[in-house]
Amino acid sequence: MALGPDDSQNRDTAGLPAHERVYRRLRSMVLFGELEPGQAVTIQGLTDELGVGMTPVREALRRLTAEGALVFQGNRRICVPVLDAAAVDQLGVARAALEPELARRAALRADAGGIARLRATDARLDRAISRGDVAGYLAENHAFHAELNAMADAPILTELVEGLWLRFGPSLRVVCGLFGTRNLPDRHKDLITALERRDSDAAAEAMYQDVAQGMAQIRNGLE
Repeated sequence: MALGPDDSQNRDTAGLPAHERVYRRLRSMVLFGELEPGQAVTIQGLTDELGVGMTPVREALRRLTAEGALVFQGNRRICVPVLDAAAVDQLGVARAALEPELARRAALRADAGGIARLRATDARLDRAISRGDVAGYLAENHAFHAELNAMADAPILTELVEGLWLRFGPSLRVVCGLFGTRNLPDRHKDLITALERRDSDAAAEAMYQDVAQGMAQIRNGLE
């Protein structure tokens, strides 16, 4: 099944049912801005693009619509929502409430192996920033946060946060396209230092600042 050029993702989904593979591929397209805010797509168009049947595409779109990542426009057209200032504000409030708590929990559970993986991911992120690789930046930035959240071992909170990322991810891609990657701040190194010290308060503060800076960048970019 031809789901696109992302070989690593195809390896990760090997052996999964077709509907799950299609869902994960479309979810990735939304999360990393391959589908832009306001861009309309159709079931038939996605079926042709992904080289799959209509049934798994319909199921994937149903799930993503339920998650708020897509909206139906009628006439069998679906699009990524365009964020307004109120939506960005609400997303910022939700992220600031949840992600620092995940970082706090991660600091209490961090081990040397997990910290080493975060350092490696952050190094790849830095390389993507230095070469202006927007797609690489988005992938590695998400990977860093996903690895940190997994370390927290709080699946309910993590699921809520992943839903938030689906909603602002396409707009982050737009901002990167407008201003490049060098203007996107992060507090990842502060986070890693806090994890090494098992300082849960410092980890929560670093994540709060990371979220605040990131959402401000999105807000400014969309304005």
